Formats: sequence, C-alpha cells, structure tokens
Amino acid sequence: MVRNYFYLVAGLLFIFLAVTHTWFGLETALPILHGSNIDIGTITIFTFQLHMIGIQDLTYGAAAILMAFQKRMEIVKFTAWVIIAIMIARWVVMAFVTVVHNIGGLTSLLTSSMAFLVLIVLLFLGTRVKGKYNRTSSA
Repeated sequence: MVRNYFYLVAGLLFIFLAVTHTWFGLETALPILHGSNIDIGTITIFTFQLHMIGIQDLTYGAAAILMAFQKRMEIVKFTAWVIIAIMIARWVVMAFVTVVHNIGGLTSLLTSSMAFLVLIVLLFLGTRVKGKYNRTSSA
C-alpha cells in the first residue's frame, strides 16, 4: 500500500528523466560527437558522464518508489533530504558552469531547472507527510 504519494510521483518522474536523458544523449548528442573531430578520450568522458547521470536518476527513482511504500516515514526522511541536497548541488553546478562558459545559455537551463524544482518540491512535501503510518510503534 502506498504510504506517501509524493515520493511515488517523484520516483516515477526520476525514472522518466533517467530514460529521456539517456535516450536524448544516445540519439542526439553522441552521434554529433562521433561525427566531429573531438578526441576519442573526450567522447568517452562525455559518454560515461551521460550514463552516470542516467543511472543516478534511475537509482533515485527506485529509492523514492521504495520510500513511498515504507510504513515509518521517519526512516526514509533522511534519504529524501540527502537526495534534495544532491539535486540542489547538481543544479548549482549546472548553473555555475553555464554562467562561466556560456552566459547566453542560461535560458537553456529553464527546462532542467523546472524539473529539478518539481522533484525537490515533491520530495520536500514527502518529508512533511504525517498520518497514521508516521508513528513509531513498538511492534
């Protein structure tokens, strides 16, 4: 039985983002890189970074879905806060790198920023859920 719908929705969204991120990279970015004069070492680094982000989002999705079914929310609250902190750090790095290397590219961060914000808000709301399943029991 689902105990926290915020975590469930966040988990499904994380999985969706992992799939679309990896798919976009495989279908769009990697073919462009392979058709260019960029060093194979740089292409390799870009490829594993692309897959690492996909796996990270997939892992967060699986964790959030498992958290949604946990009876005692206080057990998973710390995990939600860790994921929130990592998501904020990822956004800060994306924004900083964009500002340093391509200030005109800030508008390209809008979609990613909205996705990050939605995920952070869902996880935050999930930490606020209280109810009959949120009490500590001795059984």
